[in-house]
Amino acid sequence: MLPGCSPFLIYSRFRQSRLMAAISIQQVSKAFGGVHAVEDCSFEIASGSITGVIGPNGAGKSTLFNILAGLLKPDSGTVWLDGKNVTGWSPHQLADLGILRTFQIAHEYARMSVKDNLMVAPQGQTGSRLWANWLKWSQIQQEERELQERAESILDTLGLTPLKHELAGNLSGGQKKLLELGRVMMGTPQVVLLDEIGAGINRTLMKKLASHIERLNREQGVTFCVIEHDMDLIARLCDPVVVMAHGSVLMQGTMAAVRGNPDVIEAYLGGEVRKAVA
Repeated sequence: MLPGCSPFLIYSRFRQSRLMAAISIQQVSKAFGGVHAVEDCSFEIASGSITGVIGPNGAGKSTLFNILAGLLKPDSGTVWLDGKNVTGWSPHQLADLGILRTFQIAHEYARMSVKDNLMVAPQGQTGSRLWANWLKWSQIQQEERELQERAESILDTLGLTPLKHELAGNLSGGQKKLLELGRVMMGTPQVVLLDEIGAGINRTLMKKLASHIERLNREQGVTFCVIEHDMDLIARLCDPVVVMAHGSVLMQGTMAAVRGNPDVIEAYLGGEVRKAVA
């Protein structure tokens, strides 16, 4: 790490200069046969927010995330990013615009080191094109130095430096979640879709993850949308909170409003929220 520079200041040197994004979801529907996974769903993910999306299993949350990330095309409706219609765009096209996601089950390269998992994350590296290895060698070397510095910075930020030479497949579940967040940070995120980021990890690592998310949001202005069943994590991170049920939006508001809504409490959160309120 460079003397006198925080990891996030180093990271910010590599972010492209872009307007911060906001996603607008307008009347999106997606069916699988006769099952309407998402139906006439509309809400906005405001620029600079950490927006939570909650609801019972089968509410359509993951299907909606897959639509936003370009893994699925909606049957109807539109998705807008910063005023641009990106409905049906491919994952790599959306990644180029800064929409990145994590998965409930981490997708690490198990037989590569932790550091190498970070190094291969950025898209569009000059060295990935065969002809460039002959014609743009000096540019490739410069990019390699920058990526090395960037990866070391992120490893330090996430507390993974002691594990940087470890095979990623040997990490614990929580460490893999940290690595996945690091891979997102190696890109140029504007909107990060976090799918069950707290699933299967202990409370200590969950608090650590939450702190990193808050810091990225606060210091870098990264917008987050979080699917999560852990209400404590949602309460800490998210405002607003969108409640989905049967593929549609039931309500949107603060966590306090969600906890005080009888329909949400009874139909979708049940005793979990009653216990939290008590």
